[in-house]
Amino acid sequence: MIRADRQHLVLTLADVAARRGVALQTLLNSGAHRAADFPAPLTTGRTRLFDADQIDAHLDGRPVPPLPEGERDDDLLDRQEAAALRGMTPQQWDTRRKTPAVHEHQVLVHGVEHWPRHVVRDHAPARRGAAPGSGRGGRPRGAGDQIPRDVLPARVDELLDADPALTAARVTEALGVHRDTATAALLDRRAHRMADLMEHQDVTADQAAAALGYPAGQTRRARVLAAAVLRGRAARPYLARVAQALHARGWTATEAPPAVQHPEDAECVAVLLLEPAAPAPALVWCEQRGWRTATSRRHPLSSPGARLTTDPAAPPAALLDALGGA
Repeated sequence: MIRADRQHLVLTLADVAARRGVALQTLLNSGAHRAADFPAPLTTGRTRLFDADQIDAHLDGRPVPPLPEGERDDDLLDRQEAAALRGMTPQQWDTRRKTPAVHEHQVLVHGVEHWPRHVVRDHAPARRGAAPGSGRGGRPRGAGDQIPRDVLPARVDELLDADPALTAARVTEALGVHRDTATAALLDRRAHRMADLMEHQDVTADQAAAALGYPAGQTRRARVLAAAVLRGRAARPYLARVAQALHARGWTATEAPPAVQHPEDAECVAVLLLEPAAPAPALVWCEQRGWRTATSRRHPLSSPGARLTTDPAAPPAALLDALGGA
């Protein structure tokens, strides 16, 4: 685990190699990180993370200091540790961690998912059939929401105007939507409002949240999503050029640019549905991984496809040539 208040001290093996003044592969080939006196990793999964104070002491030939003892609510647990605390398998935790009430507290440390101890310990799954306002998840899972999804953002905006400290439970109670729906809608509206302020007033995410009156404890995910929203807006002109090039070749029914989606808070992705004459059913853009085809129009984000380029800003002509040869 990563002890409370020590996240800033976490190192990867690449960081350790840099501290030794060698390349990562050199460190791996030497096997020094597997020596008996080498500090133990903080994580139990495949990606190894280490504490900087312990690594520096080891490299200096000093005794390796112990990590703080005891358990604190803000200790960060990885996947295996979270599962063990809940008495479940890692696979069962994989399902639990997707629950909005858990996911909104997820912390990525060098790409490794962690959750605060108190979130893992205290999360109670919503009961089926729990009544609104009961604190147990609001409307029953699977029950239809009482207002259309396209109306929901405006209604949440109205509630936020009246109460910047609005909670998902209050959205559920006021609008008659499921707790998961309320959580997602509230996150989306806070993030977009923060992004608007960041874009037009050149302020940071923290400053935007403070200006809007949002409690700091409710904006961790919103800050990440707001930054992704801004990056998505910056990508619109490029995606519009790609859409126009595809339409000119007769591979799309419209030249309208695709909407940027955020399936994970820090991600920016977009989907272009292609016509039957095109080489693939759909084209998927990812800010981090570039372009790929998809084998399904209905579920393009989850369907496999061929990698066209790892360049998320590939020139439209080059991208179309790669698609034509896929």
